[in-house]
Amino acid sequence: MHATERDRVILNLLDEREFVSFRELSRRLSASPATLRRDLERLQLDGKLVRVRGGAQPSTETDHLGGLQLQGVPFHENVNRNRAAKEAIGKAASELCRPGDAVIIDGGSTTFQMCPYLGPLGLQVLTNSLHIVSVLLAQPGTRVSIPGGVVFREQNIVLDPFDDTTTQKFHASRMFVGAAAVTRHGLMQSDIILVQAERKLLSLADELIVLVDSSKFHASAAHLLCELSHVHALITDDGIDDDAAGMLERAGIKLITVDVRRAGR
Repeated sequence: MHATERDRVILNLLDEREFVSFRELSRRLSASPATLRRDLERLQLDGKLVRVRGGAQPSTETDHLGGLQLQGVPFHENVNRNRAAKEAIGKAASELCRPGDAVIIDGGSTTFQMCPYLGPLGLQVLTNSLHIVSVLLAQPGTRVSIPGGVVFREQNIVLDPFDDTTTQKFHASRMFVGAAAVTRHGLMQSDIILVQAERKLLSLADELIVLVDSSKFHASAAHLLCELSHVHALITDDGIDDDAAGMLERAGIKLITVDVRRAGR
């Protein structure tokens, strides 16, 4: 049995009960004790379960996936925070798209601001955001794909941390993504399920473009999406300070800043 299939069995069992014994997992999976230990260690590292004496129990972050609420600010609240900066950043991001491009636009209140400018480009867009889907459907020349998974209502986003064969053959020139925080460690998010789903999408794109307003350089979040070395370019507003700009420069990231006051005129 492939590791991904074993993961599904383990997490499905934990979704049904509060504890699964090592003995039962060994019987159901027909796997060696060493293999099971590696599986459980890896799933615990990813925040999907907690190892306990004799077996495993659900992580409080991932128990009952279908009913889970994502950590972080709901979309309808976040979309109006620093809105002028987000609109300017979204417009600048759209200018990186070439006609006919295949791109991935990850769900978020800043990436959402790209949408009004994409209609004339005839893009092929893969997105996990139902808000973005709704805007792009009004653009006759834009082809839209979505991954499989669970709909998280507070963000109107489709997420699945497991393998999704519907997207495996999609290849994008760029992926546009936001972040809860940008630190010296890398791009940070507030929720482990979001991180696992976004990492799958990252593997489908040649370049990673990050869209964040300057407040995200002073924010904090618990889960690492990727290190700064994976980022090709970052777009932010002119409120970014010298320390943050220097951090990006040392990481070899192309920094694009937008003048919020000029953009609003």
